[in-house]
Amino acid sequence: MVKMEEPVMNEIQNHAKQFVYVGCRTTEERNARGKGIKVFEIQPDGEWKLIQTVKNLVNPSYLCKDITGKYLYTIHGDFSEISAFLVDEKTGMLTYINTASTGGKNPVHLSVDKTNRWIYVANLQTGTVAVIPRNEDGSVNDVSKLYGMDGKEENTISHPHQVMQDQTGDYLVVSCQGRKAGYGQVDVFRIDHEEGSLEKSCVVRSREIAEPRHVAFHKNNKWCYGVNEKDYSVTFYEFDEGEGKLIAKQILPTLPDTYTGDGWASGIVLSRDGKFIVVSNRKHDSITSFSIDQITGKMKFCDCVKTGGGQPRFITFSENENTVFAANETTDTIAEIKLDAETGKLSPTGKMIETESPVCIIF
Repeated sequence: MVKMEEPVMNEIQNHAKQFVYVGCRTTEERNARGKGIKVFEIQPDGEWKLIQTVKNLVNPSYLCKDITGKYLYTIHGDFSEISAFLVDEKTGMLTYINTASTGGKNPVHLSVDKTNRWIYVANLQTGTVAVIPRNEDGSVNDVSKLYGMDGKEENTISHPHQVMQDQTGDYLVVSCQGRKAGYGQVDVFRIDHEEGSLEKSCVVRSREIAEPRHVAFHKNNKWCYGVNEKDYSVTFYEFDEGEGKLIAKQILPTLPDTYTGDGWASGIVLSRDGKFIVVSNRKHDSITSFSIDQITGKMKFCDCVKTGGGQPRFITFSENENTVFAANETTDTIAEIKLDAETGKLSPTGKMIETESPVCIIF
């Protein structure tokens, strides 16, 4: 038997570690109970062990990592800032770097471009998309460019809810809500990676009351799926990556036809094999799965199950398998739900991770 050197053994053990970062709302205005960003280490038996709470943060409501995974960024919902953190590769813990302005009010989503030089932020309340330079040390600078999402009349705005990139990373897709005086629509922009600038290539208007919230791209980059918040529906788009254009092809409700109450659709994710879509539904407090026709891209309803908590604002897949985690914001839990890889059937495992006011989960 060959005895392994201790440093090599430690390296293998550290490599096997897996960490989860949960953004939790903190303010009384949101009736929140969160303490900041929770860092968990996933144990060999699948349990989540809390190893750090990053406190003194206001509403770290959406998180993302840079391309290398060595840095983590959060926007501060309802306010006007973005903060940067260094991720310890061995322990998973976060070290604060700096904070900068997003140039607008209530940032709700962010993403890093493929060159790792620019961070895009959706400022929901003030109707802008900010371009924030990112430095090699992970820190963030002040806004370099700010793009307004115009409303129906002069001095009105549309409200961007997400800044998602396609699979090539060459396009930024911005889901906008109309609210009082804007347009419910999805805007597509070509990204200039040298300058971080954006050039609009397409606009797709939604139904009047739909209010697009988030989109997710299929791995083939030909198909895109968007969740519409207020009419709790999901739209299938064909995407032409040569022209940067979306064409809406199908709309389905996210709730069962036997449900006659109100609902707010929220998150949307695709399984890694590209066979299924999962959407979360607030008010109904559920998640819904759809199968994807692998020839046409069209959707078909599969299943809908309760998340065992209130207001599942955010959902994500685990890194290695078809497990969905749903953040129940108002009941302080994260639910674990299995997705059958053949049928799309959803099965809650009964496992609940406790954390206050969770609204975002990343691995």
